[in-house]
Amino acid sequence: MTQDTRPVNLDFDLPAQPQSLVKLAALLREDDINLNAVSALIEADMSFAAAVMKAVNSPLYGLKGRVQSVQQAVTYLGVREISAIAYETGLQAAFPQVPQLLAVWQRASIRGLLMGRLAQALSMEAWSAHTAGLFEECGKAVLYRHAPEIYAPMLAAARDDIHLVELERTAFGCGHDDVGANLCEAWGLTPAAVASVRHHINIHTTMRLPRVSHRYICVLSALAHTIVNDPAQLDDVAMKLAPQAMLDQTSLLRGLHRVKDKIDEALANA
Repeated sequence: MTQDTRPVNLDFDLPAQPQSLVKLAALLREDDINLNAVSALIEADMSFAAAVMKAVNSPLYGLKGRVQSVQQAVTYLGVREISAIAYETGLQAAFPQVPQLLAVWQRASIRGLLMGRLAQALSMEAWSAHTAGLFEECGKAVLYRHAPEIYAPMLAAARDDIHLVELERTAFGCGHDDVGANLCEAWGLTPAAVASVRHHINIHTTMRLPRVSHRYICVLSALAHTIVNDPAQLDDVAMKLAPQAMLDQTSLLRGLHRVKDKIDEALANA
């Protein structure tokens, strides 16, 4: 798949970022993050608090014993993972709650967690990586919201994301990768996360990184995709992409397998 350089139509009615997420983003931008303020903000939003408690008490997070409060969840998992759960909840709430998008949100949850923990294990900026994973397929939700009668059968008929983008460009003049990147920009995600969302399909297909800053997030996107879809190719993908992002291959593989083993164990328990 080659990078499509045609002008694209991005004239879609994008959902506004929920005010709770606007406030949360402001707290996360502070140099010294106030954990109590983050906890209080999430607890004040019933949907956020419920989502956090449900998520952290699932086997996926691998905690021993039941977490009783958002403050306790922040203490155990850290502000980044708890805030990401709130972002995930806010993102889903902005779109129709329909069965056709269920798989999109399920993949987003796993991918965001993988990318965030990989970044953390490799001493990279984990928040951008986690949000990039959460938002990677969000363009599909935008297109569904824009024209459900057209997009639902298209989503069902597509063989894979490459085929889906071809169908989308024919119908709408753009693909969900471009539309998703546009939503990321509108919601204030970092440029590195936006770039990863915009280029993820081409990266997964060609194993070539775009000429953007902070290319490591693009690498983490490809690694998370491989863990979920073709884990036997994981080392090969890591070896191909590490030099392009000027990452040490040995350190990348070590951190990658450490995180993968923990996630595999949690998923097995789930």
